[in-house]
Amino acid sequence: MASTNPDDYAFERKVPAGDNMERHVCADCGWIHYDNPKIVVGSIVTYEDKFLLCKRAINPRKGFWTLPAGFLEQNETTADGAVREAFEEAQAKIRIRDLLAVYSVTHISQVQIMYRAVLDRPEFSAGPESLEVRLFDWSEIPWNDLAFPTVYWALHQYQDIKDRESYTPFANATGDILRKSLEIIRR
Repeated sequence: MASTNPDDYAFERKVPAGDNMERHVCADCGWIHYDNPKIVVGSIVTYEDKFLLCKRAINPRKGFWTLPAGFLEQNETTADGAVREAFEEAQAKIRIRDLLAVYSVTHISQVQIMYRAVLDRPEFSAGPESLEVRLFDWSEIPWNDLAFPTVYWALHQYQDIKDRESYTPFANATGDILRKSLEIIRR
């Protein structure tokens, strides 16, 4: 398979005609290599009053707890991607309720789309990207061992609206939730 890395070809960094951003442009034919943000889809999965979390078996943050989430694939909706990721990581068959949040994680060029979802039966097991999968009561969540700040944000934002049928989806955390999430991730 041919490389998709523009550094392996005669690309140069420049602003293409009609554009306003510097891009990798082929010096031979003028083809533009667009490197755009990646979309991550996932969900806060609950069974009764418990939260489904996965202990990561892969880097980054191997051994830390996360939500069932991962990269959106070609030709799937964001909700379908969240359902697929829950099955891949936790062998869990979930039912999407609604959109919880859309996060812009600019330092790693990601957009993360999180849903509220339900596990109808407590049937799950670790998939190939998880070391362990468990249901946690709110008080048992391993807060100091969460993999990413957005996991902390999503859990707390979910908790704020857990009993509501209607709400405005969240965006990036601010204030105390942001500060605490960054303290945890630095450990």
